[in-house]
Amino acid sequence: MAKKFDIKRFPGFLAITCLCLFLLYTPLLVVMVYSFNDSNSITNWGGLSLRWYEEVFFGVEAPKFKKAAFNSLTIALCAATTATTIALCAAVAILRAGRFRGQGLSFGLINLPLMVPEIVTAVATLIFFSAIGFKAGYATILIAHIVFCIPFAYLPIAARMQGIEGSYEQAAQDLYATRWEAFRLVLLPLMMPGIISGFLLAFIISLDDFIITNFVKGAGIETLPTAIFGSVKQGIKPNIMAISTLLLLVSASFVTLSWFINRKGGENSS
Repeated sequence: MAKKFDIKRFPGFLAITCLCLFLLYTPLLVVMVYSFNDSNSITNWGGLSLRWYEEVFFGVEAPKFKKAAFNSLTIALCAATTATTIALCAAVAILRAGRFRGQGLSFGLINLPLMVPEIVTAVATLIFFSAIGFKAGYATILIAHIVFCIPFAYLPIAARMQGIEGSYEQAAQDLYATRWEAFRLVLLPLMMPGIISGFLLAFIISLDDFIITNFVKGAGIETLPTAIFGSVKQGIKPNIMAISTLLLLVSASFVTLSWFINRKGGENSS
């Protein structure tokens, strides 16, 4: 009988893993540590201080960053809500409507933004808006984010739905529930962990996006990532490290919460 292949026992696996983790997270840790640096320099340590966090909220550039943060939050909230709704409808159609012509093509189209390089999506979106004469601004960012976030919301929802047997809905319909009542009262509550997880993932993807936003935002509107990029072009200042640390903590919190909700939902269904 052949032995089961275990990648963790592969020679050099541990060393490669440690190297990848080091390269991925060391720069983030450096940024976090130096956001508490009391010095005006980004390389010389001058002691612990919260002055740069105070600068973020009350400094000269605070109004610009507050406006950019408000734009980022409202766009992310609207984009995640819309993308999650569309993803839920797509998951129900693909996984619960039975076999239909173009089912595989529909699945591929939904997940296409995950496979296409983001820079290509950004350029194509910009060209599309220019071709139809749609003025770049808040609305173009929102539409672009909705489209880009759909597959990120779809994956947790579809994974959750695939783990729910169709017998639950059949039993509800046997007890004289309509298809809508079976969906609303039976399937939807069981899918809620996946829906919440998909929403959180779509929210953080929209909040952190820079490439697409930078292409379609137009003049006069900034999100937090583009505002950070604009400030960095004038020179890296310690307050940028503080903003980056806050954004990193928010992102990590949402991703962790999404993972826990999805895992908890899987445990409850088993």
